[in-house]
Amino acid sequence: MKQPFSPLVYLLPRLQDVVFLAILLGAARYGARLFNLDGDTGRHIAIGDYMLQQGSIPTHDIFSHTMQGALLVPHEWLAQIGFALVHRLMGLDGVVLLTSLILAATFTLIYREILERRSYRLVALTVTLWVTAISSIHWLARPHIFTMLFLALWSFWLERAITKRDLPLWQFPALMWLWANTHGAFIAGFVVWGAYLAEWMWDGWQTRQPNRQTGQILLLIGFSALAVTFANPSGWLLWQTSLGYIGNQYLVDHTAEYLSPNFHLSPLRPFLLLLALFLFALSRGIRLELRQSILLAGWAAMSLYSVRNVPLFAIVTAPLLAQILQTAATKLPRLQRQERNLAHIENQLHGFFFPILGIILLAGAFSSGIRLDTAGKGNIYNPEIFPVQAVTWLEENPQAGKVFNYFPWGGYLLYRHGVQAQVFIDGQTDFYGEALTREYETVLLAKDGWQDVMEKYGVGWAILPADLSLAGTLAQNGWREAYRDETAVILVRE
Repeated sequence: MKQPFSPLVYLLPRLQDVVFLAILLGAARYGARLFNLDGDTGRHIAIGDYMLQQGSIPTHDIFSHTMQGALLVPHEWLAQIGFALVHRLMGLDGVVLLTSLILAATFTLIYREILERRSYRLVALTVTLWVTAISSIHWLARPHIFTMLFLALWSFWLERAITKRDLPLWQFPALMWLWANTHGAFIAGFVVWGAYLAEWMWDGWQTRQPNRQTGQILLLIGFSALAVTFANPSGWLLWQTSLGYIGNQYLVDHTAEYLSPNFHLSPLRPFLLLLALFLFALSRGIRLELRQSILLAGWAAMSLYSVRNVPLFAIVTAPLLAQILQTAATKLPRLQRQERNLAHIENQLHGFFFPILGIILLAGAFSSGIRLDTAGKGNIYNPEIFPVQAVTWLEENPQAGKVFNYFPWGGYLLYRHGVQAQVFIDGQTDFYGEALTREYETVLLAKDGWQDVMEKYGVGWAILPADLSLAGTLAQNGWREAYRDETAVILVRE
């Protein structure tokens, strides 16, 4: 018998809607920490704003005086335009809103994927919250948040293309093109694809009868995705940039997010617990497909080597975690009854009202000046972390000559002054390279030869943290203090 129409089926929230709204609001509550914990957000906004103004993508450096005119590979240009667009519309509130929306979409996608693999809703919810907690160590308003979303899409699509074979294959090169023009970690997609290819090759060698259809699908996905990565402003140089940085041990060792995780820090405990659970499950004889074993071992190794891979490990292995928990859940009759009840209710609901309403209300709250962040200060740059007042002073008292700036502040200077800032260095170490980074370190630590570096680049003034010992060294060597506050000091070369 046909059920009578009820608008409630389109208005009442499902559990996945609750997940989406919870993560959306949770990320928004992070607020200014999404860009205050890292100096790169401002640079991305500034470069994106330049592209919107000029209608072109810079392929040579115009933002620093140390590398002026050097070849630049704009491997994050789409993300930068996205950040600049929302910044034009809503300022830093827009940046927080976009970041929150991408994070909410990513982990809601994980929840839906786990459900589609026949896990209980409470299992899916537990896994989603777990991997969300793990990934929160790298919640920053930077292009890598797009990699979280794209990796989830790519991994789940690949599994479906191989097992169900009901997915249009054109989606893979389309997604990879977006990914390759948004963030350099698009290589992660090929790492996941490689696990499936290795499984297919091993099975074919074992049985002497490789599955031809599976092989065709994998090769078509791989080669089409590889081909579109060259459709970017710099062509093959995109690969050189992405792989070259990883191969430079000095730069890797001097970048905090590339170091191994420190398990003494509480935010990394959920990751440690996940590793322990996987080890326990393996010791109990859980059976894995070869591709699952490769992905688990490979991403675990990469995460233990570099903390920036920890969120990606959690995303890729979320279905495997659900598989382990689901095995235990099926032995609990109460959970079975709860799942039947939840499924009966949710199967009648079809709406997206609450997620859409949540986005509108969040945007409205920001536009109305409501402060949602836990600190209650709004989405602004923290003047205790960045030289907010010092740069305001510079706008009224511009300094002649070239600047030597504190590395984490380069992006903020670009944010405030754009191309006119002409920084010494900023967070784009894959561009500045080892040589300039070493010269920066020589000056920062006042090592032998620091004055030669200043002479080489014609530095006339410096903006530094007020408590940095270099400020005292400069003052002792004839530099005049032109400005000082609790955060920053500006010194001018006499």
